[in-house]
Amino acid sequence: MYKQILVPVDLADTDLAKPAIDTAVALARISGGSVRLLNVLPMTPVMLAEYVPPDFDVQQRKSAEEALAIIAHECGLDAAHVSWAVRQGGIYHEVLEQAKASNADLIVMSSHRPAMRTYFLGSNAGHVVRYAKCSVLVVRNSKA
Repeated sequence: MYKQILVPVDLADTDLAKPAIDTAVALARISGGSVRLLNVLPMTPVMLAEYVPPDFDVQQRKSAEEALAIIAHECGLDAAHVSWAVRQGGIYHEVLEQAKASNADLIVMSSHRPAMRTYFLGSNAGHVVRYAKCSVLVVRNSKA
């Protein structure tokens, strides 16, 4: 079945990611696979660089890694079957790059309910679905 499952997590909205994490964990248990949690940090705009501390990106990465470690610990998989990564850049681009780097055979991600703007502009989930080289499962939050 699926051996390497990638789950992008928006740490600003972990409730949205919970159904995707739960689904990935269930699939990993069934298939004996592993889950890799991913958070993508935005690039700090150049015009803001002088207003943030010099180690701002390092602090952001450290905070994201700590938050992912907590989520990984609470997901219910043993430590050998769950890992995490933090990348910086555009969300869908970094998700696709991480999927390639970790040889993911499935990406499980949450998506907001479609809005009119996403029909015209496209969403991160839409881009991942269109361009991923592996299977993608988009999990909708039933409460949204």
